[in-house]
Amino acid sequence: MSASSPTLVAVPAPPARGTAPERRGRLLALDGLRLVAALMVCLYHYAGRGGPVSASWHETPAKVFPTLSQAAAYGCLGVQFFFVISGFVICMSSWGRTLGDFFRSRVARLYPAYWVALVLVTAAAVALPTVVHPVRVDEFLVNLTMLQQPMGATRVLGVCWTLWVEVRFYALFALCVVVRGVTYRRVVLFCCVWTLAAVVCRASGNALTDQLVMPEYAPFFVGGLALYLIHRFGGDLLLWGIVAVSWLLGQSTATQGLWHAGARGDFHRDPYVIVAVVTLAFTAVAAVAVGLTRWASWPWLATAGALTYPFYLVHEHLGWFVIRVLHRGLGLPPWPTLAVTVLGMLLLAGLIHRYVEKPLGPRLKRALKKAPVPGTSALS
Repeated sequence: MSASSPTLVAVPAPPARGTAPERRGRLLALDGLRLVAALMVCLYHYAGRGGPVSASWHETPAKVFPTLSQAAAYGCLGVQFFFVISGFVICMSSWGRTLGDFFRSRVARLYPAYWVALVLVTAAAVALPTVVHPVRVDEFLVNLTMLQQPMGATRVLGVCWTLWVEVRFYALFALCVVVRGVTYRRVVLFCCVWTLAAVVCRASGNALTDQLVMPEYAPFFVGGLALYLIHRFGGDLLLWGIVAVSWLLGQSTATQGLWHAGARGDFHRDPYVIVAVVTLAFTAVAAVAVGLTRWASWPWLATAGALTYPFYLVHEHLGWFVIRVLHRGLGLPPWPTLAVTVLGMLLLAGLIHRYVEKPLGPRLKRALKKAPVPGTSALS
């Protein structure tokens, strides 16, 4: 946008020196929230749903954990929580970066741990196919691209559908904002246009635009983007208005997706609780945005944040294997089995972070950074 063109909004002045929004305590709190979201999803997969995990417990988790299962059924909303955090983090991490920097950082962040998780889960499926059946070789190879879902291939990792959502968000944000440089006005315009497009897309019911615009998840990403602008520039009516609209639309799409009138069963969800959980997700990230979490400066939160992604990748299917071995094979009672499984997945995540992500991520990023051919513009 040129200096002579009409502006969408007046850009707020950045915070005064000494009150920078990137203060360590705030970011550590965000790391803690990421682990909370991952543990929510983990409890859902172990105790809040049926399917393969029921076979591992030898009966439905609703009978194994009569009380916990009622709360764990709402753990799937940890995904929406992740998306709010992702909007915040992607806006923050892309500020001042080129499109090439953004691309390299995302590839180096996502793929090393993902590839290792694919190998571990496939190996476990071959060793104990009664829990999860291994996929065909051609499907495994497609899974390496992280594009298996649009290609129609069987997923190795059950949770990787959320990675496909994240990849589409990255692409939209990169092509609409990062390519020209991240600024306050461009992020605000992106939030407004994406919100409008999501509403129109939901009304039209077109499958292609549904895949591109993601109307069921857009409000959560948009809310996170706006909360980062509040974090960086301070709140005003426009930004809080974007957050409010995102929350209103997000609680609606979450409720429509997870609750159906007259539904009954072991894992029935209450629409009021769904709204409450979505509200808590927005509120928690908003607390980080306005600085209410400065006190949360414990160093272990950084470790929690580092473990979140590999833990999220491996916990589902590998957790089901561990539950089957410990509970059905060795006769360990349910609660100790649950505790050992969660701790075991966290330990495995720590190993992946230490021996895969830390050494390979930077190397992959450096390998992708090559000098552009003279006379061409590239992802520099």
